[in-house]
Amino acid sequence: MARSPRYLVGIDLGTTHTVAAYAALVAGAQPRPELFPIEQAVAPGEVAARPLLPSARYHAALDELSERDLALPWPPTESPPDYRPVVGELARWLGAKSRGRLIVSAKSWLSHGAVDRTAPILPWGAPEAIPKVSPLEASASYLGQVRSAWNFHHPDALLEEQDLVVTVPASFDEAARALTLEAARLAGLPRVRLVEEPQAVCYDWLWQQGAALRERLAEVRLLLVVDVGGGTTDLTLIRVQPGAGEPVLTRVAVGDHLMLGGDNIDLTLARLAEQRLAGEAGRLSTAELFQLTEQCRTAKERLLADTAPDSVPVTLLGAGAHLVGGTRSVVLEREEVRRLVLDGFFPLVDLDQHPERRRSGVVEFGLPFAADPAITRHLAAFLSQHRSVAAEALGRDPSAAAVPDALLLNGGVFRSPLIVQRLAEQLSRWGGRPPRLLHNQRPELAVAYGAVAYGLSRRGIGPRPIGGGAARSYFLRVETEEGETQRGVCLLPRGTEEGHEVLLADRTFLLRLGVPVSFHLVASAADLPCRPGDLVDIDDQRFQALPPLAAALGREEAGDRTERAVRIAAALTEVGTLDLHCVAVDDPGQRWRIEFQLRGAAARTLPDTRRHPRLGEALDKIRTLFGKKARGADPKAVKGLRGDLERILGPRASWDTPLLRALFGALLEGLPHRRRSAEHERLWCSLVGYSLRPGFGYPLDDWRVAQIFAIYRQGPQFVNEPRNWAEWWTLWRRLAGGLDEAAQQAIFHDLAECIDPESAKRGPIAQRAKKRGYEDMVRLAAVLERLPVATKVELGGWLLARLAKPGEPAESWWALGRVGARVPFHGSAHCVVPAAVAGAWLEQVLRRDFKKEPHPAFAAVLLARLSGDRQRDLAPELRQRTIERLRAAKAPESWLALLMEPKDLSEADARQVFGEALPPGLKLVG
Repeated sequence: MARSPRYLVGIDLGTTHTVAAYAALVAGAQPRPELFPIEQAVAPGEVAARPLLPSARYHAALDELSERDLALPWPPTESPPDYRPVVGELARWLGAKSRGRLIVSAKSWLSHGAVDRTAPILPWGAPEAIPKVSPLEASASYLGQVRSAWNFHHPDALLEEQDLVVTVPASFDEAARALTLEAARLAGLPRVRLVEEPQAVCYDWLWQQGAALRERLAEVRLLLVVDVGGGTTDLTLIRVQPGAGEPVLTRVAVGDHLMLGGDNIDLTLARLAEQRLAGEAGRLSTAELFQLTEQCRTAKERLLADTAPDSVPVTLLGAGAHLVGGTRSVVLEREEVRRLVLDGFFPLVDLDQHPERRRSGVVEFGLPFAADPAITRHLAAFLSQHRSVAAEALGRDPSAAAVPDALLLNGGVFRSPLIVQRLAEQLSRWGGRPPRLLHNQRPELAVAYGAVAYGLSRRGIGPRPIGGGAARSYFLRVETEEGETQRGVCLLPRGTEEGHEVLLADRTFLLRLGVPVSFHLVASAADLPCRPGDLVDIDDQRFQALPPLAAALGREEAGDRTERAVRIAAALTEVGTLDLHCVAVDDPGQRWRIEFQLRGAAARTLPDTRRHPRLGEALDKIRTLFGKKARGADPKAVKGLRGDLERILGPRASWDTPLLRALFGALLEGLPHRRRSAEHERLWCSLVGYSLRPGFGYPLDDWRVAQIFAIYRQGPQFVNEPRNWAEWWTLWRRLAGGLDEAAQQAIFHDLAECIDPESAKRGPIAQRAKKRGYEDMVRLAAVLERLPVATKVELGGWLLARLAKPGEPAESWWALGRVGARVPFHGSAHCVVPAAVAGAWLEQVLRRDFKKEPHPAFAAVLLARLSGDRQRDLAPELRQRTIERLRAAKAPESWLALLMEPKDLSEADARQVFGEALPPGLKLVG
């Protein structure tokens, strides 16, 4: 049996630092939160315990440091064969002096839904030769360091056996929370509880007040907690009500996810320093800018301190043999840094001045930081969004400004009295009176201490728990008729307390057996008064789509039935995550877990659940030709199916994603019967590709694509029909976005010999390429964005060699642009062709006459498009030359705009990149 925990341990898994605190649980004694210093390498061969563990990981080369240099008091938990991992203070020190080997901001990557957070993509922008790990593994390594250090000091009370609390931003969605729990599990900590960081800060402050708490919160009715961390800004409102003995606190609102924090300030200062180095160094590489940013972080901390010097030098080291001689320095002045931080990040604004809703601005290191860096504008939007609950807490008219009357600040930036004063002044201007400032004595440690105080509070020790329950309301989108407003049924209202399960007893759902069933869930932090089972209108502004959910109900559990009636049960678990189950109506003891699908491609827009009124007729038409009983269909009926579907459903271009996926269901049923004739096979491939394009973007698309890819090795049956080969290749081109790396490599293997100019010279291969549609093969190869970078570089070289000779089809120019594109259509940004290679390709493209050949011009657009990520973007001079060439050729303005600022594709340009129109309503960002 597991032993009772002897300690309660709180861990702040921060963007910049990881901190641990604890309290001994001794019978009869009053526990007291204490800091746990964490052993770490602080210099080669030197180990020391520090209050902060930098959330930094460095991948040292084998000849850079010896095992003795990195020896810790415990055996190594990682022993990779090709590098030596370093975590903590030494990692950050090494990273500030080296290039491309340091991982920071792993926590920000955990909340970045546009990348695969389980894929080895960090260090971002590092050369291919440097080993990489996933954001999940990096986060686990910081928790693993804490575990090893604790267990070294407490061999008889191992960390995994204690009562553990790990903190997360209040704005973390369910995916990021689930990944945090997974990181803890990977670190050997399978049982942890999550608490939101602003609440932890508040718990720490409450604990420190002791008997004076009632007096300190006298006349306070609404507390605003502003937590500006390294990667995120977290905003929380807590209502304060008089109570018996001590005040009653209830969390009433949390802000949306805001990737804006100390990292943004550091990067802004690094850009300023870069401008001053530009005269002799020009534009810095990603690795150099990263190194400069680390230097600026240290400079910022010194220049914002009370006893700040007049200036601080920032040094950029040389590389290799030029380590000393190539060193360059610039000076950052105290006043300019303070002015930049105050005016850029904490400007004084009116309460109605909100940030614009637009694409993320800075993506220098692959992270989509907030477009507007002004934290005060985001704060104004937050207070406006939650005006009604704020007014209720303050006892005021909701039509008037409802500004909190108390302020609690947390984060390293608030060590600066100037920034504290600025934020207090801002609230004073909005509310007409200065807020009561609750002093936070330890902004870098408060979250960890507060995690312990939270755990003690749950045990009935110290201040009473902060109420509030779920920070958001959760809704299941329900099917509606076309033209009706999209609606959702409330599963769990905001404020539902943890551990309380809500069963939608009045709503029954019929689920098909034997296949995964998708659930379209959305969440909202807005003030939406609703009860479980209530229907509400869903709009994009106030609702956030969560990752796809799925449950699989096996046929073997239901006998001969094909459907099962279920109800939905929802709860906020005691560890702080959303828990959903399908509960059988005829046997409430039988239930199935509904799980988030975190590893597949994320939905890029809110799923539309409206049903076309004539969908049933369309499905019957498909089953007439591809159903079990349709043995010998009239050839005319096969050829006329497309027209029949358009007469029933309207023009094909208007078929949206939900309708297309519904049609796919009938086509999947007809998979065994697709080979009844050449016309059947050709039509089936065409309709499947069209209904499932682009292979991702809708819940459970990964499952759908996997069902179709199972037939890839079979190939077409009618191999002597060129049109069947054309539809076959087009099918896989349309679905490529949903194929994993292994599937894409398998396809490329089959295409390579026909595209490689050397192998294609052989007679049999040349004949095969001609009969099976070389142009379609090239277009398919170009969209396989998950291929290894080296393979893409090889493919691009083949295409350039072919394009240098007459007779190569125009499709090859489009293919070259797709292979070398700066912004992938569906692949991860870490798999793009290196900027140096793409730049060399672009130089060859620019030799063509764009006025006479429009196809190379579009290839140039894809190669030179501005992503905002310095690692991917081409040199400004080359991009400017491309703009001038395109402008001289009278290229569309939308093309030129893509080279001048990071922006989304227009509908027309997206059609040209993808090769055809996307389903209406499906928006792909990037």
